[in-house]
Amino acid sequence: MSDEEKNVKKIGRLHVLTDTDLQNCFSHIELAELAIAGGADTIQFRQKSGETIQMIRVAEQIQALCKRAGVSFIINDRVDVAIASHADGVHLGQGDFPIPLARKLLGEGAIVGGSAGNEEEARKCFLEGADYIGFGPVFPTSSKEDASPASGLDLLKQVVEKIPLPIIAIGGINKDNTLLVKESGVHGIAVISAVCCEKNPEEATKCLLRLLEASQLD
Repeated sequence: MSDEEKNVKKIGRLHVLTDTDLQNCFSHIELAELAIAGGADTIQFRQKSGETIQMIRVAEQIQALCKRAGVSFIINDRVDVAIASHADGVHLGQGDFPIPLARKLLGEGAIVGGSAGNEEEARKCFLEGADYIGFGPVFPTSSKEDASPASGLDLLKQVVEKIPLPIIAIGGINKDNTLLVKESGVHGIAVISAVCCEKNPEEATKCLLRLLEASQLD
């Protein structure tokens, strides 16, 4: 795939990951609706356990919402669910499904993101054909039980400068530090608790979007 073809893919700047383990006030579908209403341009369905058939049914509903809104829909980890629900792509961790094999199964048009916590992992994602990199955790986070130590803003800046892919910062990002993250030159941010665990997820999303739009990330 040429660089020009890759640029056609819609790599969003505000990724909201739906989660029902950290809170039980909202379902995955409700969170997707509220985040989209708040201006999120990418929804990532994140569910680490449960029946596959149930995950597919939920993913199909979120995909329909995203399609109507013109928002990208990504599945965390589960390539099978992405295929079954006709999602726009997947996001894969270092120990998840191999990026090259996901690309083979999903096709060149799919968005395939990879997680990285250091420059070496980021370069690996790039060489394997990822379309973007979710880098972090930038700050300490309680959203992932197996989260690595926080990488910090300095390392984030280095990766942005050295890896020629859109970098999406993740991990402990909220309304209080979004401006600092933006200054690193990242393409965008991904959040979980900063939206999902708020009393008003739509307003929380709007707040993050206002911070991102205060000046361009480019």
